[in-house]
Amino acid sequence: MASVTLYGYHYSVYLRIVRMALVEKGVSWTHVEIDPFAETIPPDYLALHPFGRVPTLKHGNFVLYETTAIARYVDEVFAGKPLQPADVRARARMSQIIAIADSYGYWPMVRQVFSQRIFNAALGRTPDETVIADGLAASGKVLAALEPLAEGERFLIGSALSLADLHLGAMVAYFAAAPEGDAALANFPRLRAWWGVMKDRRSMTETNPGLPRA
Repeated sequence: MASVTLYGYHYSVYLRIVRMALVEKGVSWTHVEIDPFAETIPPDYLALHPFGRVPTLKHGNFVLYETTAIARYVDEVFAGKPLQPADVRARARMSQIIAIADSYGYWPMVRQVFSQRIFNAALGRTPDETVIADGLAASGKVLAALEPLAEGERFLIGSALSLADLHLGAMVAYFAAAPEGDAALANFPRLRAWWGVMKDRRSMTETNPGLPRA
């Protein structure tokens, strides 16, 4: 079996999504730390990812970047329970939820609410309350849009875990770490029940990046 190397920033939501997929599929990998916020990105990494973002997966000689592409590749190339529904409509719903999380959820939930209230506080920085308030307002709209889509018995789509659960789960883990985020989530019973299942899943707990120290 070709070796798997995963390049990414320890605290990145998108790195965590791929790590969760690898855990779910029972795949071992080697981690290479890349800070996309650094002033200088290593040239050897830019040779793999010309935009300098994270994560990037290297499987043998095959190199792939962009989280959704990596997660789907991991699901399809490795053995284990499938992480994508066989039904075409369920698979389309999975893609829709992932797109909503990426396009509308990541910035307010992670970069505005979590980063200001939790991450910056861990670094000894004063949270920007205006940014947090804006993030909460935008996050409410995202959660309201996702609530009717969460039709599964335990997971977002049906009774089986999918990539949508991993993608949204990594973002909600950060969002719910902030008291305001956790309170906002409580207003959406389907999502709250789903999060009650997801937060204790092994792939979630084993990939918890923790917080930096000031």
